[in-house]
Amino acid sequence: MKSTSVSKKQTIDFTEGKPASLILQFFWPLLMTSMCQQLYNFVDSVIVGRGISDNALAAVGNMGSLFFLIVGFSFGLANGFGILIAQSFGAKDFDELHHRLAGTIQLGVVLAVVLTIFSVLFLPNALTYLRTDPIIFQDSLKYGYILFGGLFVGISYNISASILRSLGDSQTPLVSIIVSSVTNLCLDSLFIFVFKMGVEGAAIATIIAQIVSVGICLRKLFSIEMIRLSRTDFENNQRVWLLLISNGLPMALMNSITAIGCMVVQYFVNGYGVVYTAAYAACSKYLNLFMNPAATMSNAVSAFTSQNYGAKKYDRIVDGIKFGLKCVSVFYVVLGGIMIFLPEQLAKVLLTGQEQIKLVCIFMPACGIMLIFLNILFIVRAAVQGMGKPMLPMVSGILEMVLRTLVISILMSRIGFRATAYAEISAWIGALLVNAYALYITLYPLFKPYRQVNIG
Repeated sequence: MKSTSVSKKQTIDFTEGKPASLILQFFWPLLMTSMCQQLYNFVDSVIVGRGISDNALAAVGNMGSLFFLIVGFSFGLANGFGILIAQSFGAKDFDELHHRLAGTIQLGVVLAVVLTIFSVLFLPNALTYLRTDPIIFQDSLKYGYILFGGLFVGISYNISASILRSLGDSQTPLVSIIVSSVTNLCLDSLFIFVFKMGVEGAAIATIIAQIVSVGICLRKLFSIEMIRLSRTDFENNQRVWLLLISNGLPMALMNSITAIGCMVVQYFVNGYGVVYTAAYAACSKYLNLFMNPAATMSNAVSAFTSQNYGAKKYDRIVDGIKFGLKCVSVFYVVLGGIMIFLPEQLAKVLLTGQEQIKLVCIFMPACGIMLIFLNILFIVRAAVQGMGKPMLPMVSGILEMVLRTLVISILMSRIGFRATAYAEISAWIGALLVNAYALYITLYPLFKPYRQVNIG
């Protein structure tokens, strides 16, 4: 018989204790993990932009939407799988937990093989579709081939980190990212400044750093006795596969559909030349950086919601959502303020060209003012997904794509680069409305029995 003992040092049980304390206990290591990821991505951009050229930064940034399309798909699947694992953990159903873990591993291998082949084969066509400037086409191609060729590593990290988070472990992903970040920055500097390897050096450094992070996460997973699997856990898993796919696929499609909307924006931006491409790459880096605390809080709320949904403790879900909304409001005041009042200073860190810097100063304040809508969206959507209801969030991803496409296609020729900011803002607001409705129709029925008892 398998052991079902749970070590408090290894996991966090979100179904008992004060919600705010538990969420913060989980959130801080998760935030530091995410910030380390953003930091080394950001410093990587600084090294590429300063160490090679603005055009090299444009080439790397040009890959952002394509990379998000593929990696975002795998990240969505991993998160969807992780939610079901967290629900089993919250319900203390360890037999089902083991089967879901085994099914996640099986589907992860298939996913890695299929996505690697697909992305490598279609990369040149995708860059052509995006109207990639000939000046940066070859660098984008070289960078993309290396990153997509190493997708198996990135997918392995997404899945292993998702499993750890579902069990309430945010410490191990933090350690893995700190170590891999140091590795990445050292190798970046070595490959670019010493060996003069160009964008290929930056890509190779990223893959090596990811291998380090995967190794640390896997070592921790193998040490947790509660999730140690046997051969029988991998047998006759068709039911589990369908369950995992039914929850993970809508989340994966939501990310990919959102990425397609970003690719449409990239298409229009690239049509205005490499100056616009470089400026948009810098804006995207900063936007990812400043949305990061709210996105991280949403991961904490998702894990909290998933476990309590599995345990049928619905009042705790509401408490978790309220606390998450309070936190992201504070993030908005601080980080939105920086975007509004310090755009030029931020732009000069990444860019040297005055035209590019002026464009960044258009984008940042507009998005900074409206950042609150994005922050709230993260929490509301995470709560809905955490309760195993991914369909309406997927619909919101479709709406994001439609709004981005409409706004950029209508306004780009009329108001120029400012249209990129308006495309983002419209997508945030539209998605928030859909997910707020989804949260209402998901939570309301859960409390109906309590209302009937009180009335009676």
